[in-house]
Amino acid sequence: MPALQVALFGTQAEQFHGPWRELFSSAPFAFQEGLTHRERTELSYQRLHLVNEAVSDARALVADAASLTALHEWAGVADAGMATIASIHFNLFLGSLLDHDHEDRNLTPYLQMERLGTFLCTEQAHGNDASQLETTATFDRASGGFVLDTPSDGARKFMPNTSSVGGAKDALVAARLIVDGDDKGVFLFLTPLSDRNGQHLPGVEVWDLPQTGSAPVDHCTTAFRSVPLPFTAMLQGEHGRLRPDGQFVSSLGNSRKRFLHSIGRVTMGKLCMSAYSLGVTRHALGIAVRHAHTRQTAGMTKGQRVPLMSHRSHHTPLLDALASTYAATLLHRSVVRQWSQSTEADREDCERLIAVAKGWITWRARAVMTECRERCGAQGLALANGITFQLAANEGTITAEGDNLVIWTKAAGEMLLGGLTPKPASEALPEDRSLRDPQHLQDLLADVERIWHERARTRLRTKGARSPLERWNTTVTPALKLVDAHAHRLAAEALLSASAQTASAHARSLLVDLHGLFALREVAAHSGDLLAQGRLTTDQVLDLPDVVESVVADLAPHALEMVEAFSVPHGLLDRHPILHPDGSSGLAPALP
Repeated sequence: MPALQVALFGTQAEQFHGPWRELFSSAPFAFQEGLTHRERTELSYQRLHLVNEAVSDARALVADAASLTALHEWAGVADAGMATIASIHFNLFLGSLLDHDHEDRNLTPYLQMERLGTFLCTEQAHGNDASQLETTATFDRASGGFVLDTPSDGARKFMPNTSSVGGAKDALVAARLIVDGDDKGVFLFLTPLSDRNGQHLPGVEVWDLPQTGSAPVDHCTTAFRSVPLPFTAMLQGEHGRLRPDGQFVSSLGNSRKRFLHSIGRVTMGKLCMSAYSLGVTRHALGIAVRHAHTRQTAGMTKGQRVPLMSHRSHHTPLLDALASTYAATLLHRSVVRQWSQSTEADREDCERLIAVAKGWITWRARAVMTECRERCGAQGLALANGITFQLAANEGTITAEGDNLVIWTKAAGEMLLGGLTPKPASEALPEDRSLRDPQHLQDLLADVERIWHERARTRLRTKGARSPLERWNTTVTPALKLVDAHAHRLAAEALLSASAQTASAHARSLLVDLHGLFALREVAAHSGDLLAQGRLTTDQVLDLPDVVESVVADLAPHALEMVEAFSVPHGLLDRHPILHPDGSSGLAPALP
């Protein structure tokens, strides 16, 4: 296996990624022109069953972060809608069932996908403040079960895939447990939605939502009118148990903590959304870079024809995108590894790291895919060319499992209140260091992080604020800059670490140069602050553009090699008309 591919995917690439690369490049997953929204949604559900057939052990898939995120890295490239409902079924639904007491629960219908699972948390009036949900599950002493109710229009569950498309469905519904009038907090309740034909059961009311510009999914709002549930419907665990006699016990005294424990799978969902974005980003770059090598355009002399890639104006943004994508991929690998090895003691820190990485990766994916679309010109607009559809669908990952801005704002507050201790400034004099020295660049990224940390802390301690909101409003802008600087430093660190671990001198040189380009762009963006703080010299600031140019020149001849390491199957790439200058392609026609 080529060294760059090993650096990106690890030595167990074939185990985790190989099966999905093969499946999603097969004929049933080929893009089909001319489908309506409903036809595309129905096709996504059909494909989901093919995915389930390829899973040898769904329990093991759901329990292993590396395996589950690998699925997401390839699913979005093939079918954005299928990837979305797969994430809901495997991670949010089945994962939540397995994370709670489940020994006496029959999971076979879900493991064999005889019934599909969905997850109903967000309400029409409650998104980022999900702990304030209104839906209730009232303990009924007469029946020994629960009554599920939607008390207001604002309490309708918002956007889950609860339509009749896709067949029989069950849901995990986040609802307030009410016992003898006492609110015990939000828990999950397993609720049948529809019969084997997809017809909704009595008391379950579903309305289709307007079509979105994101992944083609059957988004709906859902309400419950006095739906009876058995006692076994409640998902229980140490965070909260209800005995048949109505006595409630919990290891957590705080209802908010019980809620967060109940929806704990959202954290893994952040890793899955990041993985989804990485997969479609690498795919888009693979198309754009290959197109840049095959598409001929005017040179600098009369009658001369050269590849687009020959022009610095064209290949520089693609190389910047490559550096970002390598850094993002390796950051994600690091975060997945840390999550898999985390303990209860460091769980909170790891959850914050996952939130930071999710926001940064999905936002970078948008920027990279937008660049790729533009570099492909008008052909980049065609859905069959595999960029525009995925770019639109990526908007969903930016919002799903925690809106990026919201989870970054939360992370920023935690980092200012003790969740981050910035690295001290290097004692080495800047004039004695080179801008091509990777460690110097890492130290400069740490300087940027420290600068924003100090600014935000100063704002937070400023006296005279008339309210906590006013104090936070004066703090939040530098605090969010801190989160971004933190993510940049960690991504660069992951990229540099990968370069040190590869045995190939050539691959190591490319990774170091990618790190250099990635870090230099961030240093240049903050050069004024770094100069003012004495972390850069005047000459170094003036030299930055030339140093960047030299790195770009070193990387440009190797662009194809670097996207080959993304390991996107050629069988999948060959279906894109843009990569067939002769006009041939392997497009599949629409279903009759």
